[in-house]
Amino acid sequence: MTAQSTMTTFAGLHHRPGEPLLLPNAWDHASAAGLAARGFPAIGTTSLAVAAAVGLPDGEGATREQTLSLALTLGSEPYLLSVDAEGGFSRDPGEVAELARQLWALGAVGINLEDGLGPSGRLAAKIVAVKAAVPGLFVNARTDTYWSGDGGERDTLRRLDAYQQAGADGVFVPGLADPARIAALVRRLDVPLNILYSPAGPTLAQLAGLGVRRISLGSLLYRRALGAALDAVADIAAGRTPGGTTPGYAEVRALERSVSVSRSANATG
Repeated sequence: MTAQSTMTTFAGLHHRPGEPLLLPNAWDHASAAGLAARGFPAIGTTSLAVAAAVGLPDGEGATREQTLSLALTLGSEPYLLSVDAEGGFSRDPGEVAELARQLWALGAVGINLEDGLGPSGRLAAKIVAVKAAVPGLFVNARTDTYWSGDGGERDTLRRLDAYQQAGADGVFVPGLADPARIAALVRRLDVPLNILYSPAGPTLAQLAGLGVRRISLGSLLYRRALGAALDAVADIAAGRTPGGTTPGYAEVRALERSVSVSRSANATG
């Protein structure tokens, strides 16, 4: 499958009425391979996990090389990969476009770029540069008005309009959970709306009914995995048998082998 056809397939996953794309987010090749084995056709990365793994801050442009390294690991696998690239690790649209070119060359078909509540024109310029450099890359433009701002509806609409006009293929509003506001945004937008799933928010079925076309899990799976590890060691220290699911050694090795085999096939194909 060519890069252009995989991107077309990825875009198509956002256009199934009543059946939004559920995008789980991985943090290494084992987590991604495990998710792919469960049948997910597309997988995203999570910037929090990339940063936490190496002790760097999330959302501050500190993990460009680590993000590219993870894309190198995952980009040749038999699923569609979308990369969380924070704000593109630069304020310079040209540098963000160069990052996009590198991700595309590594096999990514999507990129998530966020505004961090900075000027909307800054992210819009990055979107224009990325789409000019790599027209086939699916750009998901994120605004943080609900995630770290006051959730102002007017500011949210202004930003999303700017990102649509700049060429974004989809828009992402993490932190938005009110059904009425979600439905109003869906009616207003010309591109797919991406919502971040929250256990305390609407269910997948409810989000589908509201017209949401992409549902991301963000760092939830990583944080759950970390929490499960801490719970397990606490149980062991207290003399209890830890609960939950524990993949066997052979199961994890099987994920390693599947990655090695696919890499070998790509290298010889």
